[in-house]
Amino acid sequence: MPHDLIIPAHPAPPSQPLPHPLALTRVGLSGFPSPAQDYEGRTLDLNERLVKHPSATFFMSVTGDSMVRLGIHEGDLLLVDRSIDPRPGHILVALVDGEITVKRYELLGNRPHLCSGNPRYAPIPLDNLDCQVWGVVRSVIHEYPV
Repeated sequence: MPHDLIIPAHPAPPSQPLPHPLALTRVGLSGFPSPAQDYEGRTLDLNERLVKHPSATFFMSVTGDSMVRLGIHEGDLLLVDRSIDPRPGHILVALVDGEITVKRYELLGNRPHLCSGNPRYAPIPLDNLDCQVWGVVRSVIHEYPV
């Protein structure tokens, strides 16, 4: 390759020291402060975070697979709020003909139904059924096996 086609590199820029952050670490540690230090001393209270109406809230465990496509699995813990008026789209805990169930409340053809999150289970029409809503699911706590 002819030398006249080579473009010479610029000389190296003068070295400059990097700015050094204010050391907020404990004695014996070095480097940048941990982002976790912003939260040091704070705790996470799940009651404060999840329970909006303490006197109307209860927890229950899930059995069965009818809600898996909606992210509710066997063994999950549900936080249920009795103070919320059920609306279509809410996931409810209800007593239907004497059996406790967890289903999504939907209007199908303007008729109320309780629908599962598993295609193996047909929607339950609420016409002519004894249905007592116990509350609306506000949160699901799912633990991973470790």
